[in-house]
Amino acid sequence: MDEKTVKQSHKVLLSNRKTGSFSGVVDVLSFDVSEILLETEQGMLLIKGNDLHVNRLSLEQGEIDLEGRIDSMAYSDVKDYGKQAESFFGRLFK
Repeated sequence: MDEKTVKQSHKVLLSNRKTGSFSGVVDVLSFDVSEILLETEQGMLLIKGNDLHVNRLSLEQGEIDLEGRIDSMAYSDVKDYGKQAESFFGRLFK
């Protein structure tokens, strides 16, 4: 079985809105002290808050640990954000 077709389990562990551990993370698309955008196995995850910091990041294991005040988390169904753009440009320039 191809490694890319095997999906990792996506889990979220949030403690007191101050720390969060996430698994099933494919990529970190952007981050600053107020927003972090993750590509996960379950779609895009936007985390908003204040004074957000990445304590640990391991894309090989698909894990990230965050710290700060977490105000909201929102998922979107948009998957393979980068792959869609790559596919479009690949077809355009063939």
